[in-house]
Amino acid sequence: MTKPLTNKETAELLLRRDNYLVFNHRRPDGDAVGCAAALCRGLRTMGKTAWVYRNPQTTPRYLPYLEGLETDAVPEGACIISVDTATPGLFPLDSDFDGKVVLSIDHHMSNEGYAEYTNVHPTAAACGEVILDILEQMQVPISKETAEALYLAISTDTGCFQYSNVTSDTFRAAARLKELGADTFPINKTMFGTKTIARLRLEAALTESVTFYAGGLVGVCALTNDMLGALGATEDDVDDISGFPRSMEGVQVGVMIRELDSTSTKISLRTGEDYNASAICALLGGGGHRAAAGATIQGTVEDAKRQILAAIESSGVTL
Repeated sequence: MTKPLTNKETAELLLRRDNYLVFNHRRPDGDAVGCAAALCRGLRTMGKTAWVYRNPQTTPRYLPYLEGLETDAVPEGACIISVDTATPGLFPLDSDFDGKVVLSIDHHMSNEGYAEYTNVHPTAAACGEVILDILEQMQVPISKETAEALYLAISTDTGCFQYSNVTSDTFRAAARLKELGADTFPINKTMFGTKTIARLRLEAALTESVTFYAGGLVGVCALTNDMLGALGATEDDVDDISGFPRSMEGVQVGVMIRELDSTSTKISLRTGEDYNASAICALLGGGGHRAAAGATIQGTVEDAKRQILAAIESSGVTL
């Protein structure tokens, strides 16, 4: 049984222990990368030994935040911390770690309580908000690099502060990071103001192929490996593509189906305030937040499409 901790109790635990290894999740986003980098830097600032476990799916745009922090090894007796990860099933694909997670720091309501200690804040817009408060509770001198990693975390998980999960605390956290020296313009320009030609072509292809249901209330896009190959798109080009169907006018339930290989797919669901993405994905063994959730399906893209449409209909939407 996991023991829940407050931010203050988490700070005290981190100050007592040492020899840290930080994990994040498969296909890491800005929140996962930023939290891992910031926590590792903060622990090192306090004189602790700390590393981020190298995630092979980290895309090039995020690698600069992890420079000098990563390791391929699991140190003997390491104190394992996971960030922004609801289930250990989402640890990096080639991870050989099979031990006990000491601490899970997260903001997903679907966190499975798999760690010895758990600090989960479902109302936080990003896990980066939680990490910032913990570091300040530890009285860590926060460097410019750490502040920028946390700004990356918060800005990307809120769509540059446009999603419904944003609270006044989110803006206060961003302001605090600005005060601490975060240079926000280049982060915003790279993450939100720049698209490659391959990304633009990908969005055009998805727009042409989207299928609408329930009078346009539900929009479903499928992203196959053949499509990526034909367009010359990389993993960097598909970063944050999950929210694309939801951006279309009238769509309140946006579905992105991503082919992983010939036998499995990833479903990403984004919903308006009248629908619960986490509850819908839970019907398929997944989870997440009310407005953003996901599930992995064993089967083809068509199999995934049938299953997610059935789950949406079970939630009360007439297709």
